[in-house]
Formats: sequence, structure tokens, C-alpha cells
Amino acid sequence: MAQRQMKKLAKDTAIYGLSSIIGKFLNWCLVPLYTYVLPSSADYGIVTNLYAWTALLLVILTYGMETGFFRFANKSQEDPNKVYGTTLISIGTTSLLFAGLCVIFSHPIANGMGYENHPEFIAMLAVIVAMDAFDAIPFAYLRYKNRPIKFAALKLFMIFMNILFNIFFLVLCPIIAKKAPSLIDWFYNPSYGVGYIFVANLISTLSVTLALLPDIRTANFRFDSDLWKRMLQYSFPLLILGIAGILDQTVDKIIFPFLFEDKAYAASQLGIYGACFKISMVMMMFTQAFRYAYEPFIFAQYKDKDSKEAYAEAMKYFVIFSLLIFLGMVFYLDIFKFLIRSDYWEGLRVVPIVLFSYLFQGIFFNLSLWYKLTDKTYYGAIISIIGSVVVLTINILFVPIFSYMASAWASFACYFVMMLISYFLGQKYMPIKYDLKTMGIYSAIALTLYGISLMIKTSSTGLNLVFNTILLIFFVLYLIKHDLPLENIPVVNRLFKKI
Repeated sequence: MAQRQMKKLAKDTAIYGLSSIIGKFLNWCLVPLYTYVLPSSADYGIVTNLYAWTALLLVILTYGMETGFFRFANKSQEDPNKVYGTTLISIGTTSLLFAGLCVIFSHPIANGMGYENHPEFIAMLAVIVAMDAFDAIPFAYLRYKNRPIKFAALKLFMIFMNILFNIFFLVLCPIIAKKAPSLIDWFYNPSYGVGYIFVANLISTLSVTLALLPDIRTANFRFDSDLWKRMLQYSFPLLILGIAGILDQTVDKIIFPFLFEDKAYAASQLGIYGACFKISMVMMMFTQAFRYAYEPFIFAQYKDKDSKEAYAEAMKYFVIFSLLIFLGMVFYLDIFKFLIRSDYWEGLRVVPIVLFSYLFQGIFFNLSLWYKLTDKTYYGAIISIIGSVVVLTINILFVPIFSYMASAWASFACYFVMMLISYFLGQKYMPIKYDLKTMGIYSAIALTLYGISLMIKTSSTGLNLVFNTILLIFFVLYLIKHDLPLENIPVVNRLFKKI
């Protein structure tokens, strides 16, 4: 049974992961576009700061109802379609109210954030985040209905649209403006620069909202107030958890400009940090792909007698493949660095630290099943609040001294602490026998190989890459020998059957 469950989890992870990896990779391509096209790192600092705010606002506007939807839709005594409709009405109402208020008060909000010359930035981002919050529910519904292909297709559609309009406004329009300005001068302003990034995002988000309409219409739009109250009771602690969790990820980018007297310097440093942070997002891609499949999986399999065995196996392989991604990134950083302009390279020191932060974050998410399944979600909120205190304290105390390096180590410390607390509490309330020995061995091997690569560095980039490849092959061979025999790998196993 556990093996069958793991195969299904692996299949769904592959589908969700494909869209996530392709999507994130394509968004990756926007990083060199921004760093090469935008005049300075300070401009990219604006993008980093404002999108950190939108990430926080998205969590607030969904207020834990995405996970709440899964929980109540899987309860036998509840009507899934009624749960879906009630959730849509709730999120839709609050999102519309938020967007309207932000548009009306865009000028004072912009003044308070230091963007007094561009209040339209605030208005556009408010509408974007409101639509994203609403869209989260039909996307969750697709996951609940086990429709990963449509989920992936729509996610990719949104990303393609975003990239298309980014290229149009940032690359094609400047060329046209020089050769035939009369064709576009009625809508294009060459000096608007960063603003077109938000315009492109607005268009792409609106497009996917329209594409989701057929799935939205299937809902039973009868608001059940009693159901809504019970969902809020379950989801509210998740809101606190979510706010604390997203603050763990974004608070450094939100408060960074306020920690320096020299705002131009702060924007420039934030731009460097933000660009190098993006390079580390491969780990986040994997974590996110795993989450999309894992969350419905744990709720659906909770009642199976061997579910804990499946959870333990999932954790083991998550850690192993996360470490593989870590090694792949740090070993080939000399290649990945060309994603950004050379004046951003000084920030590459943060990449290994951020990668491990993402690893701890992913482990924490896997461990979080105990409080979600036992309905003790308030523990998740408490843990995340502790993490927020850690990351906020380190940032406030040390960023003015060590700049973005302090931000990177703050994230590391935050998720490490949260991971440990969640593990020990989880063993108390929902004991699961995780394979700590195996995960510890793989961690020790990965860190040893990374240490060797740092100690044995030559002046030749090509020679370093060859040596690092050998180290990576060693890790893969160990994995194949001990935990992933070739005969168990899809497609490859067919070769063994023929032999």
C-alpha cells in the first residue's frame, strides 16, 4: 500500500514539478533580463521590495482558506462543492474590498512606502494580489479534483503571458521607440522602466483569472455561514502561521530600505541581494512542487494504517533530492552566475546559505503535517511566530553592519529553529519514525563534498567544474547503490527487464 501511495505521490509531484520547474525557470530568465536591462541594481531593488510586500499581502488575503478548503472538502460529512463555493465567496469579497481601498488610497500608501512619484505601482500591485488571492481557490480545487495537468497548463499560461509582455515592454518597445516612435508613443513611455514589469504582471494575472472562469462557475454559490465560521476557526491559526511564515521569507526585503540612512545605497544592496536570492530558487521549485502533491496526499491518506510509513519515506527522499539540488547549484555556481550582470556577483556568497534555508523550510513543511492532521494548527502559528522573531531580530541588529549577508544568515537561523521545534513537538503529538540515520548520512556526505570543493579550488574554472562533477557523480552513485536502485527507476527499469 505504502509503495503504491509513494508512486502516486511521485507521479503527481512530477506533473506539478514539471510546471513549477519550467515556470520558475522561465521566471529565472526574467532575472537576467531585469539585471541587464534595468539601469542599476537600485531599480531591481524596487522590484524586490514591492514583490516582497505582495507576497505578504497574498498570504493575508487568502487567510489560510486554501488549506482549510482541503481539510473540509475531504471531510465525509461536508459537501465539497458547498465548501468550494463558500470559500470562493469569502475570498472574493475580501479581495475585492482590499483592491478597492488600495486603489482609492494609493497616493498616501505610496507616500508612506517611499514611492510618492508612482502611486500607480501600488494600485496595480493591489489589483494583482487581489486576483492572485481569489485564483488560489480554483487552483486548489483543481488539485483537490486531481487535475494536475490543467493546473500545470494554467500556471504555465500565466507565466508565458508575463514573460511575453515583459519582453514586449522592456526589449521590443525600446527598439521600436528608437526606429519608429510614432507606432507606440500613444501608450509607451521610455522613462517608465520598472513600471512596465508591474503592467506585464497585471495583464498575465487578469488572463489566467479569465481562463479559470469555467472552473469557478462549477461552484455552488450558496454561502454557508456555519461552514464558513468552522473553516475560519480552522484556518485562522494558519493565517497567523502564513503571515509569520512569509515574514520569515520576505521581512528582510521589506524592512531593508528602512535600515539605512542612505536610501540609494539600500536600494542598490537590496537589488544585489534580490538577484542572487533568485538564483537559489531551484530549491524552492522542488519544495513547491512537492507541496502541491503532498498536501492533498496527507489528508487523503491519513486514515490508512501505514500512512506514517509513507510520510517517513516521503521525508527521506525529499531530504536526499534536496541535497542533490544543493550540490548541483553550488558545484556549478560559476555557470549560474551568468544569469545576472557581473556587478551583482559580489552577492553570490549568499547562495549556499539561502539554499540550506530552503532545505530547512521544506523539512519544516513536511513536519507540519502533525498539527494539520491533528487540528492543532495553533502550534504552527506559534512556531512561525518564533521564526519571525528570530529573523526580524537578526535583520534589525546586523543588517546595518553586515548588509545582506546578515539577511541570508537570518533566514538560515529562522528555518533551522522552526524545523527543530516542529520535529520535537511532532514526535510528542503524532510520533513518526523518520529515518534520521539515513538523512544524517546523506547530509554529512553532501557537506563533506561541498567542503572538499571549496578546499580544492584552482584558477581554472573548467577544471573546477570537472572536479565538482566527479564529486556530484559520487553522491549520485551512493544514492543509486543505497536508496534508489536503477531497476526501481521508471523507464530505466525497462532496460533491466530486457536484460
